[in-house]
Amino acid sequence: MKNGGPTPFSGRLRLPAGMADFARRGFRLDRPADRSVLENCAHGFVDGFNAVAGWRDPHSALARIPEEERGFAYEGAGMRAALTDLATMGSAGALAKLLAGPGSGYVHLVHVGYGWGLAPSRLPVPVVLPRTPLLRWLALDGAGFAEVYFGGIAAAKRRSRSAGTVKGDARLAGCGRALWFVESADPDGIANVIATLPAAAQPHLWAGVGLAACYAGNAGETRIDQVAKVSGKAEPYLRQGALFAIAARFRSGIVPEHTTLACQRLFAVEPDEAAEWTETAADGLNERSDPEAYLEWKSRLRKLACRPA
Repeated sequence: MKNGGPTPFSGRLRLPAGMADFARRGFRLDRPADRSVLENCAHGFVDGFNAVAGWRDPHSALARIPEEERGFAYEGAGMRAALTDLATMGSAGALAKLLAGPGSGYVHLVHVGYGWGLAPSRLPVPVVLPRTPLLRWLALDGAGFAEVYFGGIAAAKRRSRSAGTVKGDARLAGCGRALWFVESADPDGIANVIATLPAAAQPHLWAGVGLAACYAGNAGETRIDQVAKVSGKAEPYLRQGALFAIAARFRSGIVPEHTTLACQRLFAVEPDEAAEWTETAADGLNERSDPEAYLEWKSRLRKLACRPA
C-alpha cells in the first residue's frame, strides 16, 4: 500500500445490509416506530464501514451519509480502521487518518467503532485498544456493544459476570447501550432485563442506556423521564452516559432535537454547557492512558451530572 490507498483487504471486505435488520438480529419488533429509527442508526454504521475503500481520504465518502447518521458511519469506519490496522500491522495508519480533519469531530464514535474489531468473530482474544490516551477505553464500550448486538441478552448475561474490573465495567456500558437497540427503546423492557443481571453490573449497564438514549434517539422529554425513573438508584450512571452522548453530538456540530430535549430535561442546560462539563471533568486526565484515569473521569462526571440545577 502506498500513500494511504486501498489495500486488498480494505477493498474487498463489506458488511451486509442485513446486519442492520432487527428481525435477523432477534430484537424487539413490536415497536415499529422505534425500530425504524434505530435500524437507520444501524444502517449508518454499515454504510460507514462500506463507504471507506481507501485511507487517503475517508472523509469525502462519509460526508455523503445523512448528518444524523454520520456519527454511526464514523463508528462503522472505526471498525474498518481497526481491521485494516490489524491486517497491515499498523502500517496503514487507518485510525490516525480517520481521526484527522473532519474525523476529529467524531473522535468518541471512532474509538467506540475501533472496539468492534474482532468482536463479531467471537474469538476469545483481547480487545485491541488504540494508543490514544484516555479515550482508548471507549473501544471496550464498542466491544461490549458488539457482543450484545450479535449475541443478544444471553451475551449481556455472560458479560455481566465480569463486573468489578475497569475493563469489565467499561465493556458492560457498551452492553447496556446495545440493550437500547435489542429492546427497541422500551424503558420498561430494558429495566426488566437489567433487573435479572448481577447487581454489580447494573449501574454500568444503565450508563450505556443513557448514552444510547441521548445519542441514537427515541428519548425526548417524555421517554427520558421514563428512563430516568426506571433506572432507580443507578440514575447517576445513566446521567453520566447521557453526558458522553451529548458531548459527542455537540463535538460533531450536529445536535438533533431529541438530544437537546433530553439534555434540557436531565440537566436543565443546553448541550453546549453539558458538553463543557465533560471537558471540565477530564481536566488533567486527557494525556493519561491508564484505566484509573478513565475511572476518575466517569466518577467526576457523575458528580457533575447530579449536582442541583
